[in-house]
Amino acid sequence: MNPASLPPSQKVKALVKALNGAKRTNEALARCQDGDEMIEVLLGASAKLGLGLTREELLSTPPIRDWIWWKNKEALLTIGDNRPRYQQDVRPTPQPPSPKPPTPEGAEGEKRKRFFGLF
Repeated sequence: MNPASLPPSQKVKALVKALNGAKRTNEALARCQDGDEMIEVLLGASAKLGLGLTREELLSTPPIRDWIWWKNKEALLTIGDNRPRYQQDVRPTPQPPSPKPPTPEGAEGEKRKRFFGLF
C-alpha cells in the first residue's frame, strides 16, 4: 500500500512510529527553538518516508499538533471553558453588527462625566 494514500491520522501515526528510536531526528527536534522549526524537521522526515504530509496536516493532527503547541508554550486547555485548544481555534461565523441603542434626548452633545470612585 502506498503510504501517501493513507488518511492524515494514519500518516501521522506512521511518522510517530518511525520517529521512535530515530536518534538524529529526535535530537534535531529537541534543538528546535519553536514549532515552525519542528514542522520543518517533521516535513523532512515525512518526505524521506514517502508519507507526503503537509504543514496543515501536521498542525491539525494529534499528537504532533500537541507537540507543536507544547514547544510554542501554548496552553492545550484554557481554564474556564474547559475546551481543548483545537476546538477554541474554530472561529464562529461573523455576525452582522447589532444596531446601536438609541441615545436619550439631550445626551448626544454632552460629554459623560467621569466618576473616579473612592477606592
